[in-house]
Amino acid sequence: MLASAARRSCRRSSSQIRRLLGSSAPPAVVPGPCIVPKRGNDILNDPWYNKDTAFPTTERDRLGLRGLLPPRVMSFKEQYERFINSYRSLENNTRGEPESMVALAKWRILNRLHDRNETLYFRVLIDNIKDFAPVIYTPTVGLVCENYSGLFRRPRGMYFSANDKGEMMSMIYNWPAEKVDMIVVTDGSRILGLGDLGVQGIGIPIGKLDLYVAAAGINPQKVLPVMLDVGTNNKKLLEDKLYLGLRQPRLEGEEYLAIVDEFMEAVRARWPKAVVQFEDFQMKWAFETLERYRNRFCTFNDDIQGTAGVALAGLLGAVRAQGLPLQDFPNQKIVVVGAGSAGIGVLNMAKQASLRMPGIHITEGHNQFWVLDKDGLITKAREGLDPAVAGFARGSGPDEIPDLQEGASLVEVVKKVKPHALLGLSGVGGIFNEEVLKAMKESDSPRPAVFAMSNPTTKAECTPDDVFKHVGENAIFASGSPFSNVALGNGKTGYANQANNMYLFPGIGLGALLSGARIISDGMLEAGAECLASYITDDDIQKGILFPPVSSIRHITAQVGAAVLRAAVAEDLAEGCDDVGPKELASMSEVPYYEEINITSLKFEPMAMSEVLTKLTVLLTVGNGGLRRSKNVVPHLQPPCEQKINRENLTGSTEADAPDILFERMYQTRICFGCLLLTIFHLVAHMESIFAEIDAHGPRIWLCIAPFICLDMIMSL
Repeated sequence: MLASAARRSCRRSSSQIRRLLGSSAPPAVVPGPCIVPKRGNDILNDPWYNKDTAFPTTERDRLGLRGLLPPRVMSFKEQYERFINSYRSLENNTRGEPESMVALAKWRILNRLHDRNETLYFRVLIDNIKDFAPVIYTPTVGLVCENYSGLFRRPRGMYFSANDKGEMMSMIYNWPAEKVDMIVVTDGSRILGLGDLGVQGIGIPIGKLDLYVAAAGINPQKVLPVMLDVGTNNKKLLEDKLYLGLRQPRLEGEEYLAIVDEFMEAVRARWPKAVVQFEDFQMKWAFETLERYRNRFCTFNDDIQGTAGVALAGLLGAVRAQGLPLQDFPNQKIVVVGAGSAGIGVLNMAKQASLRMPGIHITEGHNQFWVLDKDGLITKAREGLDPAVAGFARGSGPDEIPDLQEGASLVEVVKKVKPHALLGLSGVGGIFNEEVLKAMKESDSPRPAVFAMSNPTTKAECTPDDVFKHVGENAIFASGSPFSNVALGNGKTGYANQANNMYLFPGIGLGALLSGARIISDGMLEAGAECLASYITDDDIQKGILFPPVSSIRHITAQVGAAVLRAAVAEDLAEGCDDVGPKELASMSEVPYYEEINITSLKFEPMAMSEVLTKLTVLLTVGNGGLRRSKNVVPHLQPPCEQKINRENLTGSTEADAPDILFERMYQTRICFGCLLLTIFHLVAHMESIFAEIDAHGPRIWLCIAPFICLDMIMSL
């Protein structure tokens, strides 16, 4: 009964959202003021509040900034154009330089902006996501992590080390944000295909969360990148004088798990509804932590589950490219190179997809996969077979190919199996050599698919040029890192699809967050993958396009997020909304756009106003549209002068985190600062009478707020 009541409540909430939205268009941007508890250099050193030269003269006076900035006042648009021009100049000036040097130079200029002015940074990132995603994420982020100790200038995120055991519950409160929605955590043990980079792996969570903000609209003040430093086994780093992490071998066994357990419990204590994404853990700990926490926390592992979802979407697209229905997927022969966490994750999700195909009856013993690791083909004859891959090991039976023995080479497997798809998750650059690709040309598929999924670019199993040269123009190619399309001649193009997790994980996190899901189930992940697979039209599929352009990442994320949310509701996991479409989901996103904002600083007796507000049972808000009654009860508020006010949505205030909403509304209606002070003094003067009679004579509260009403009526006229 409780479940059905909750679902009815969800439906009501969803219908209210639809009525309120009313239109498919995104809400208009209405920049609102931001009340700042800082002054002077403290503002200039805070990237969330800092506007650099965009502070107008009035704000410079109020905030103690006059003389601390050059006299020229620049608009937000001028700042934007200035940065873009600087970035383009950098590109022109570094032509002909080594690619790694250029990539790091681009990362530095973006990172400096991030450290200085977050509003401008995310506006630039959202508008130019196609150009900047490869800089803040793969492939450049791998290069950044390799050199992070030397590049370090300013801390970002939190670091929990083995030395902090027993202190994490108190440490978690050192983070200044009162609320955190998204956490990405790594232990640095397997950074992309680069191996153990220790504490330098913090660059991965930072880059992932930048994409959560840009693609999913998550509030950047509510994201937290985390590094769990339990040591490193990288001898080079241990000998590096600049290395910033613990100089000790990695913890193992129960000592390691105790650190992760303590961190997870600390997160649950302070932010019980936060979504935690595990990133770049070595295989044994990736599976261990996933199974350990997935049924107790709202968490997922992007390497296992995110990569699997993107790969599955690509494999399903390859079936469509052959002109076959998706029901034919169980008949596809797939060779997987790499039996790590990503490879096993792909195998598990692909197998579940085969078992779920409507109208197809296959058994659990059905095996359409040939899996290879560094020792060659994996069969049941292998000693010490990893339980995670045992279900996919080749054995004996009618489906087996004669003369394919344990440890068979990749070339031999491809020649004899003639797979429809060749999937690389090995982390070994160039392993799909000319001989392998020429063997792939004899595939049983009319459109052989080759997926070089390893990151960064140097670890990709092959390039699109190699594939279209040796496999043929009818081949389908996808990679984890971005490559350029290939000109095939006669006006034809060989498409270099990017099968990157960024198409999926922002939508998974967004859908889980907005649904209020207690956990992230396999059904939610599969719904996201299937949504991504169906995103591309049949016409594009026939051209060899499996994934959409990165420039449409926000729309893709809304679609995937809606699918994840609906799956959570269907499984009775959601504690938020009922089924919400992608347009509504996009509108519910916290930070859809980034614009210039107004900043003001107010001084008043701290306890007076907060005590009045906590006594009110009905909050009246004043805006340009006239007086309206809010159904929300103001929660307990700290004195505004002492509380760090979060700048919520740059399109306006939110209901729960805006203790100064009355002041913000007055500022929006252009009420002068002097009237504001007079109103505050009026409230203070009537404080005792309010407290004495508010319970018995509720209507007398109108005496307190009458100035607000009158001013609103005057402004409305």
